[in-house]
Amino acid sequence: MADVGAIDIGGTKIAVGVVDENGRVLARRESPTDARRGYRDALARMGSMLREAVRESGRTIEGIGIGSTGPVDPVTGVIGKLEFLPGWEGSPLVDDLAREFGVTAAMENDADASALGEAGWGAGRNKANLAYVTVGTGIGVGIITGGRLYRGANGAHPEIGHHVIDPNGPLCSCGARGCWESLATGPAMVQWLSANVPQDYPHLHGLTGKRICELARQGDAPACRAVDREAQYLGIGVANLVTLFIPDAIVLGGSILRSADLFLATIHDTIRRHCGYVPFEKTAIEMASLGPDANLIGAARVWHHRFTAE
Repeated sequence: MADVGAIDIGGTKIAVGVVDENGRVLARRESPTDARRGYRDALARMGSMLREAVRESGRTIEGIGIGSTGPVDPVTGVIGKLEFLPGWEGSPLVDDLAREFGVTAAMENDADASALGEAGWGAGRNKANLAYVTVGTGIGVGIITGGRLYRGANGAHPEIGHHVIDPNGPLCSCGARGCWESLATGPAMVQWLSANVPQDYPHLHGLTGKRICELARQGDAPACRAVDREAQYLGIGVANLVTLFIPDAIVLGGSILRSADLFLATIHDTIRRHCGYVPFEKTAIEMASLGPDANLIGAARVWHHRFTAE
């Protein structure tokens, strides 16, 4: 086993840390992504933060694992085209960091990285077949089969958050109507509630998915309807994963599912009703267990998955 440098790249922040062989974060640093300052500026900040974290940890890293939002090429280690990382497309992040630190490096989409983290050190440990679902401003899904990360053609990451559930549903940024992400995320809850309450509804200002869940707990009727709708669409998407893959476990995470108690009963009921041709009872529904540093831990696991046998 080895201590690994971990980098988590999101649209708003970049987190960097050192993760030990048991999945513990020994030291971490964080910076706003500030993508418009350019890739080279971000690369310099990543390098600086990682050197600081290594010094604080008192360890020597044997590799670097990266989890990044948006499309990335895990084979070449190059960043794809992403609206909120302007000018980063085609940047060879893996090669640049490997050269700077003199170690091997690997990168995956952030959902795949989180799936690897939960499979290696979290709620999916010892599960050979696993689906990880994160629900927040979007929906990300990572699939592990036979202990290995599932890849599509040319190593592509399947965008399961964009499988269509209701072709008459709202238009998504991907160009489809009624895909899972357009129906079952925090912004989708806000959009639906805002369109289905009178203008004098007292909670419209600053409405978020988290706030809707809070209002539902207080018995607010429109919020309760929004939560029920969210639970139904979450349930359909999860049930589809059960029917398609019958994994040993589906691990649920992300900001919306911090309120999982509002959704789980409906998710389980939907699975029972929709998965009649598969042994759905063999698929455990688990909550993500790695806590606030889950993305960094997953990034570290990316390196282990690529370069070690365990």
